[in-house]
Order: sequence, then structure tokens, then C-alpha cells
Amino acid sequence: MNKKMLTDLLSKKVLVFDGAMGTMLQKKGLVSGECPEIYNLNQKEIIKDIHSAYIDSGAHIIQTNTFGANRIKLKAYNLEGEITEINQEAVRLAKQEEKENVLVAGDIGPTGKLLYPLGDLLFDEAYDVFFEQAKLLIDAGVDLLVIETMTDIQEARAAVIAAKDAGDVPIICTLTFDEKQRTLTGSDPESIATILEAIGVDVLGINCGFGPDLMIDIVKRMRKVTDKNIIVQPNAGLPVLVNGQTQFNLTADAMASYVEALVKAGVNIIGGCCGTTPEHIKAIRKMTNKLQPEPKAEIPFTKLASMTKTLILNEDLPTKVIGECINPTAKKYLAEAIKENKLSVLSKEAVKQVEANADIIDVNVGVNLTEERQVMKDAIYEIQRSIQAPVSIDTVNFEAMEEGLKAYSGKALINSTNGDEKHLHKVLQLAKKYGAAVLGLTLDHKGIPKKAEERFVIAEKIVNTAVEYGLNPKDIFIDTLVLTAGAQQDHALESIKTIRLVKEKLGVKTVLGISNISHGLPNRNVLNSTFLSMALEAGLDIPILNPYIESMWTVIKSSDVLTGKDKNAKEFVNYFSEEQEEKHQNRHVDTNIEHNLFKAIKNGEKDACVPLAKQLKKEGLASIEIVNKCIIPALEEIGKKYEEKIFFLPQLLLGAESAQQVFNYLEKDLKTVKEKKLGTVVIATVKGDIHDIGKNIVSIMLQNHGFHVIDLGKDVEEEKIIQTAVKEKADLIGLSALMTTTMPEMKKITEKLKKLEHKIPVVVGGAVVTESYAKEIGAYYSEDAVSAVRLAKRIMNIGG
Repeated sequence: MNKKMLTDLLSKKVLVFDGAMGTMLQKKGLVSGECPEIYNLNQKEIIKDIHSAYIDSGAHIIQTNTFGANRIKLKAYNLEGEITEINQEAVRLAKQEEKENVLVAGDIGPTGKLLYPLGDLLFDEAYDVFFEQAKLLIDAGVDLLVIETMTDIQEARAAVIAAKDAGDVPIICTLTFDEKQRTLTGSDPESIATILEAIGVDVLGINCGFGPDLMIDIVKRMRKVTDKNIIVQPNAGLPVLVNGQTQFNLTADAMASYVEALVKAGVNIIGGCCGTTPEHIKAIRKMTNKLQPEPKAEIPFTKLASMTKTLILNEDLPTKVIGECINPTAKKYLAEAIKENKLSVLSKEAVKQVEANADIIDVNVGVNLTEERQVMKDAIYEIQRSIQAPVSIDTVNFEAMEEGLKAYSGKALINSTNGDEKHLHKVLQLAKKYGAAVLGLTLDHKGIPKKAEERFVIAEKIVNTAVEYGLNPKDIFIDTLVLTAGAQQDHALESIKTIRLVKEKLGVKTVLGISNISHGLPNRNVLNSTFLSMALEAGLDIPILNPYIESMWTVIKSSDVLTGKDKNAKEFVNYFSEEQEEKHQNRHVDTNIEHNLFKAIKNGEKDACVPLAKQLKKEGLASIEIVNKCIIPALEEIGKKYEEKIFFLPQLLLGAESAQQVFNYLEKDLKTVKEKKLGTVVIATVKGDIHDIGKNIVSIMLQNHGFHVIDLGKDVEEEKIIQTAVKEKADLIGLSALMTTTMPEMKKITEKLKKLEHKIPVVVGGAVVTESYAKEIGAYYSEDAVSAVRLAKRIMNIGG
């Protein structure tokens, strides 16, 4: 099936996917710790029967039994050597049962690892893993690929990009959200839709996590920012324990009762995840037969996105600004920081610009380094962990550009390309592959034309070529370039004239580096502000400027009121309120070192933390006091912001890393004073479960809050967990499970502890675990790492 065929089909009717494979296999005898994908080789009739049952229930699309058939997951079962046979046989079995008008989707699940810098899996390694599996499935004859149950948009990006390179079949990609409508790494529905749309998926959506009721709002949020087709694959409600077995509480008819609301919200494909059966799919198909897809509204605006936030750009919205301050040209301290690899200096500059109201952060690390490729990658990794604003990757080095695009977890702006044939085509290829918007400069191999009409010709060429590559015109930005008024006064206004031509004839967004106009002249701010005012009047969409200069904001905020971009002058009033004025007038450097260390840990300024701790020791503050006055309060503040959804997993882990650096520096002193740990926690992922992302995050947070953590790893036998806890006199046992098939292992442990009369409290958590399940088995429940720390303190009667 080609992509157009799928799109045409989805415009006419709502399609139905099949339901769960894992829980169906569990009913057929799959036991905890057994690899589901090995059934493709040694239990073929069972797999065929499941496919056949879903087809008979009315599924238009069935999925291969290959969710965990990537090299990393199979290695946990010592089956990586059989990856080819497992994937190819899965496709053959599905196609054997395939009937007319039924499609076979190659199923690709996550690796179970977090990508760097949140984890240790590199983007290129993840790409290779997904490319291998996608190629095997495509070569075996699948009609399309479905990449599902992703919890990290960066891993989803790697999978989709690899799948596109592996072959030309339609690609579906779904992520899993929590009840607060965020993924594990903090992405919201708008950002997921924006990023997946940009890298070229054919269908995007949601699966697993919870039932259909909670998916309706997420679909509505996605539909507001994308016209892509949307899929949902909900669980059959929430898991409950019945006679020692995990079951789901939503009947087929109850699940089908949500179908109409989902379709009206904008869904084009409905299937099922954990707990769904052929009966659920039959009921869903019955409902979809009565419904037609909702027409899609045109999306009128441009979007950029970080991992956690989408920025909408449109002519009727307040003016957005690109912050220009991460540029080593004429900034000696930045050039030195880049050369010395002190990249937290760059992230600190990014944070300051966002606080000064910059909407997009330009990142330029070019200091004539032979290592710009590595530096750009590292800089993007560092900066995106500190800010939620999208970035502009500013380089003419193609290798550095590609590494920056790989590292960036969102939809970036590439700054820049131009009218030179070789340069233009290379940049557009990268933009298309990695899902970025493009900034085109009105120059070519001959340089910058003097006249507006000549610059427009180059702009038109860039736009037309980008559209030929498949880029959306909304993702094309044109910089009409500024020549300094001091040296080329006769041509100073040609950029303004070019803006008018581009807006009138091409209709794309325009960008301008404002400060270039005053280079070499006195009183630059006055000239810059006047020029900015003229450019905005001509139709400039996005100025590039220094966000710390108040006069620039005066022009922007006033212009937005007068042009109607600022409805009811709301932004103007807010910006120039007494509170804001006081904030602007009282910028000063905090000389309180304790507070500065607290802020450095909270903001993840790793390079600043140890020097500040050294200063505090020189001033006579004891190491244990540094822990109690700076580190613990900072971690608690990070936890609070995490719960309030101001910070997300990247900021949580960055703060933890910063705190750990200070702990490491103070370690000798703390041992000398015999620093007492808050308590001992034994933590593990239960037997049969090979997932440990969530468990690892909890372990890090507990350690940084002062607990002694014994991490037993994943797939751990109940005996080992209990024996270790008893031997180490543990104050708490933490258990994690990500699969419904392994949840009963938690109950075995709580029951065994009770039988042995060991009164060690147990805390359970994981994607499939609920608070009611925890109560059923006599355990405490924690939804995330931050609540796990608080719960541990409460159980052990520790203050704070």
C-alpha cells in the first residue's frame, strides 16, 4: 500500500485496528518472563488464531507479533541472533490469515531505554536498531508500519526517521500519555503532533496508558494543531487483580460507547491496546460502520516545537522574537566557553534570553573550530534540557547542522540556507529528513544583491525549491538581510522593500537580523529601534535581536497593539505593569553564594555548582550544611516544579546530575562526619519484566535526596528481592512493572513478606500499575519519581 492509498481510504471511512497481542497471548499460556515474540517460531498456530480472531471481528488492519522484536529487547532473552526469523515469520503468519481488504502492519515498539542525555542510548544507535527491524518487516511484505507505545518523542523521532529510510510504506506513530496528558519525558499533545507531522508520519496518535475516555481531550488538542490523520488504541480500561490474574475493567460494549465521541473529536483509526479482545474490536467495528470521518479544518499557522512546548506563529498573533545572544562573534566569554567545552554557559545564556521574553533561541557555536560538529551536538543537548523554547540551529557546516538536528528532540528552525544550488539542496534534504523549518537568506554564490527585486528572485527560488522537496510553505522563512547603514546607506532600506515583496507575492514568514543595521555607529539602540519599527510596518514576522534591550520591546509591544495582534492590549498591559517595570529596573547580580548554589542546582547549571560549593567551604560552611541548606532545598524545589508541570523529566534529571556533582565533591567530608543516610531502599523491576526506565529515575532521585539505594536491576526473582531487603535491613522495598503480565509478581512479594512476618513497607509503580491495584496487594503506590521520594520520607517519618 502506498501513502496516497491510505490517505484516500481514511478520507472515506473510519478504519479499525486489531486489539491487544500481549494479553491475548497471556490467556493462551504466555507466562511471566517468557518472550512473546518467540511464539512466532514455536507457537505459530496460536499467533495465527489470534490474527484470525481479530479479522473475523472486523479489523481492517492487523499487527504483527513483533512489538519487542528489536535487537535490544530480544537480547534480554538471548534471542538477538534470531531477529530475522522472528520478524519475517511474524509477517508470514499475519499474511497467511490476511483476507481481502485486510492490511498487515509491522509492529515496532520501544527499545526500553532512554535516549541520551536522559539515558545512555545514542540517537545513531537507536536509529540502527529501528532501521534493522523496519527493513526486515518491509522486506517481508508488510503494508505499513506502526511505531507504538513510545514514551519519549526523541526515541519516536529516531524510529520514524529510520523507518522512512528503510522503505517507502505508510508510517503510523503513537505515544503513551499519563493522566496529566504528558508523556514520560514531558511532551504535550500539541508538541507530539507538531514534531511527528514535521518528520512525515502518515498517521499519528495515542495508545496504551488508559482507556478511551481520557483520550478524547488529547485527540482534540492534537486536532487543533494538525490536519494529519489520527489513531487511538486505548486499553480496555484500568487493570484490576482478579483471582491472582490481571484483568481490565471495560467491557466490549462499554468501550464501544466512546467510539462516536472519539470520531467526532477527529479520530480516523480506532483499535485496542492492553486488555482488548476480538469482542472489543467487534463492538468497535459495529459502531464505526455507522460513522464517517470528520472533515479536517485547515491549519492556518506555522509551528515550531521543543520537546515540551509548541510555539505558534501567525500574522494575527503577537510578534515572536529570535534571541541572538548565543553567538561567539564579538563575545569573548562565549568563545572561550565553547573552546573549553563549558557548555552550561550556553544553556545559562539561553535561560536568560527566555526570561527576557525571547521565543526562539538561536544557537551558533562557530569559532573556527574543527570540532563544530561535536560542539553543536553537545550544545543542543545541553540547551534543550534547560529551556522549553524551540531553537534555531545556526550554522553553514552541514555536518554540524545534521548533528544538531539529530540531537534536538523537537521541531527546530535551520538557520540557514541560501540561493546557491548545492547549499540549498543539502539543507532542504536535512530539513525534510529531520522535520525542521528552514530559514532562507536572500543571497547566492554572487553575494547579497543590492536591490530588493534581485533579492526577491532568490527568495522565490528558495520557496519553490523547498515546496518541491515536500516542505510545507508555512515551514519556510525568508531573511531579506540587512546591510549596515554606516557603510552602505544607499541600500539600507532594500531589506524593507524585499519584505513587502515576499509577503505580497510569496506569503511566507519573514525574518530580519535587526542589529546589523547599526554596526559601527554610535547610539545603536535608537537606530535599531527605528529600523525595527519600519520593518514591522512592512510586514516583518520575526525579528532576530538582543532581547535584553528594552527599547526593542517597547517597539514590538506598541506595534502589536496598533496592528491588532495584541487583542485588547493584554500583552502590552502585562508587560508594562508596575510589577514588570520593577522587574526590569531591578536586575542585579545576587551575591548570596548559598542562594546562587541553590539556583545553579535548580537550573541545572552543572559547571557552576562545584565552584560555588568550593566558595562556601572557603567561607567556613560545613559540607553537611551545604547539603541541608542548598542541595536538599533545590531538589525539593525541582520536585515541586515537576509536579506543577513547570519542569519535566529533562529538568528533573539535570537538577539531579547537578546535585550529584556537589555530593561527589563533598563526599570525603561527608564520610568524615559520618553523614547518616535517610534510610535504605531496595529497588527492582520484578521477575519477567525487562523494563527499567522508570525504576532508574526513581533510584537516582532517592539517592540524591540522601537515601541509600540498593538497585537490583530488572527481571529480579522475588526471593532475591526479599533476601536482600532482610539482609540489608531495608526500610523500604520499591517494585516496578511495565507489563500487565508481570504485575502479579508484585502481589507474590507482598504476600511472601506477610507470610514471613517481615514488616517492610512496599511501594509499587509503573505504567500499568494503579493506586487501587497497590491497595489490593497491600502496598503503597507512587505515580512518579518525585512522589516516590515524598512517600519514602513519609513512610520513614522523615521531615521535609
